[in-house]
This record gives sequence, C-alpha cells and structure tokens, in this order.
Amino acid sequence: MTDHVVGLDLSLTSTGVATIDPEGVVVLDRWRPNATGHPRLDWLGDQVAHVIAGARLVVMEGPAYGSAKLASASGQHERAGLWWLVAHQVWRAGIPMAVVPPNVRAMYGAGKGNAGKDEVLAAVIRRHPALPIRGNDQADALILAAMGVRHLGRPLEEFLPQENLRAMERTSWPEATGPLRGLAS
Repeated sequence: MTDHVVGLDLSLTSTGVATIDPEGVVVLDRWRPNATGHPRLDWLGDQVAHVIAGARLVVMEGPAYGSAKLASASGQHERAGLWWLVAHQVWRAGIPMAVVPPNVRAMYGAGKGNAGKDEVLAAVIRRHPALPIRGNDQADALILAAMGVRHLGRPLEEFLPQENLRAMERTSWPEATGPLRGLAS
C-alpha cells in the first residue's frame, strides 16, 4: 500500500493501528507482542516498519505527561523507549508525522478533551458502525488516521460537530504537499 495515512496508538501490550488508503478504505489492526524487553521493542519496530512503508503521513498519539497512572507504572521507561523508537523510524523513513496529545485525540473522537476511553470508543463506534472496531486502541488509532486524512483534505467523516473539529486546530501538522492521490474531490 502506498500514499496511505497511518494512525498509531502505541502500547507495549496492545498497539492500535489504523490505515486509510487513497480510496478511503480503512484497515484496523491490533498488535499484541508476546515478548518483553528488547524482543518486544524489536517486534513492534518491525511491525511499524511494515505498516509505514510508503505512507504519506503518520499520526501518533503523544505521551500522556500528566497521567498519574503512567507516572507510577514500572513500564514508563520502556513505553517512552517505544514512542521514541517509532518516532525515529518515521523520521528516518522521511515520512511526515503529526503528534496528537491524548486530550486532543479525545476531543476529535468524542467532542471533549476530558472524555474517558470508553466514552471515546462508544462515540467512534456510533460514527463508524460498518467498521470492526475492537477496543479502545483501535478506536484511538482510527481517530488519529481520520485526523490525518482530514488534514490532507479528504475527511473520512462526512460531518463532524464543531466541538470535535476544534481538535484539528490544536494539532501541529507537518507541511501538506497536496491532496491524497485518488481522493481529490
């Protein structure tokens, strides 16, 4: 696949992945490594390399700096390593990347930045009933990819309320180089 947009909701245990191709076809995936430490990071890195090959844009969720849950978790160091490993792979491949803060992802998904994970999941399932969304990680990845194609001029959703669309203005987007091939209106 080429010229696609990739949304990544990174996790050490269940990474959500969404790709949207130039024809608007959405593919959802979930990566669940059965290793820890370096083998886990290596496996996830291989998966990322495969999915971003030929991508037009990668949109990743940014770290949750203020999360008390993350601050006390023993895997914080490894999670940060995963994030930087993936960000470096995208950079090295020369693919434009946008980083969306967690509250902005929630705003695009559910219309408010303080929406809980399950509230966002429910809103995304209602918005995309034909897609096989299997959990928060896939819903979050879909939000990120949908934001990316909207930025490139071809929204996945025909209509979104203004409160959801505010998220687009709260994201720092890389320079656009024109609409996705095959999707120009």
